Amino acid sequence: MKTKERAEENKICPLEVAVNSISGKWKIPIVWQIHEGKKRPSEFLRGIAKVDRRVLNQQLSEMVDSGILTKQSFNELPPRVEYQLTELGKKLVLIFWQLNDWGKLLIPENAKA
Repeated sequence: MKTKERAEENKICPLEVAVNSISGKWKIPIVWQIHEGKKRPSEFLRGIAKVDRRVLNQQLSEMVDSGILTKQSFNELPPRVEYQLTELGKKLVLIFWQLNDWGKLLIPENAKA
């Protein structure tokens, strides 16, 4: 009985992994900005209101670690960094479109103006 309980505790839930990889206040807006063609952190700062540069960099780094984004550093002065969606990140955008459509179903008819 105890071994079964331990085995259940060690199982990895794909949904939990997925939600954790996009959890964070700015990750969804960042993915959306990249999808729209923005690639540089300064562009994200202009496109996403109220995001702190330190928090932005942290969330970008987490998404690179998760395999959602790639980071390319250019050996220039001033230094330049660009981010792009990976194939995994492009699949995430498709899921966001589906989630957007589902979200429309949650909005009351009188609020859809």
